Amino acid sequence: MNVLPLAQRSSELPGAEQMLKTLRTRRQGPLLTVELNVPEEGNAVTDAMLDDLLTVLDHQDPEVRVLVLAAAGDDFCLGGDRDEFAEHLAHDPSGSGVRASGIRARRVCDALTANPAVTVARVQGRAIGAGLALALACDLRVGADTATFRLPELALGLPTAWGGLLPRLISEAGAARVRDIILTGRVVDAAEAGTLSILQRVVPEDSLDAAVADLVRPVLRRPGPALRVTKTLLNSFSAATRLADASVLDPEIMTAVLTEQRRVRPAT
Repeated sequence: MNVLPLAQRSSELPGAEQMLKTLRTRRQGPLLTVELNVPEEGNAVTDAMLDDLLTVLDHQDPEVRVLVLAAAGDDFCLGGDRDEFAEHLAHDPSGSGVRASGIRARRVCDALTANPAVTVARVQGRAIGAGLALALACDLRVGADTATFRLPELALGLPTAWGGLLPRLISEAGAARVRDIILTGRVVDAAEAGTLSILQRVVPEDSLDAAVADLVRPVLRRPGPALRVTKTLLNSFSAATRLADASVLDPEIMTAVLTEQRRVRPAT
């Protein structure tokens, strides 16, 4: 039996929902909403979630003009699943599992950034580590005024090397401010996130859905070909401002640090 890809099945049923292991999607004409759907785990990023995101993004209907990345529950995403990282290292101390996970993460974030549709992050609650990376990979970001952001990796003995987060954050917020956020690991509230362009719009939490709808509405009316070309141009000009993008080495950097720490301090 031939089974259509998830996004294509959704396009045949306006308003239809589809469930994956860690995601819920809803297709409404040219609008596709992808919701992280493991609220009991704070929508922590696992390999299963990355695989589900790739399933949706790799088979996305070309008629989709806007993709909204949302999350169920109180928090957008509490970051990567550290227990899964530990399991990867326990299974293979050389770090092959961590490396494979990092490659998946980069593919997902690149697929959001290079997506032919305009991508919009709808952020509530906490967006930590990998959660911030997923939001930053989107073109536009709308957040509740109660949302917070944090990069605690350094305190956890990890580099800020996941999904191309660092160059995106520097490009949006500026190098000096990013040093402060990363080296101190402090919490960035929604108001500051707005001044740093981590969020482009900050609204009361009970107005978040309405604000996303207001942002998306005019974009959905734009002609598809012009929209795709304009997004490509914007991405190209943004990339041109970087002398180099060493984030392609993120999986190797993360693997090297974790395996070295395990060698120096073996798990008990």
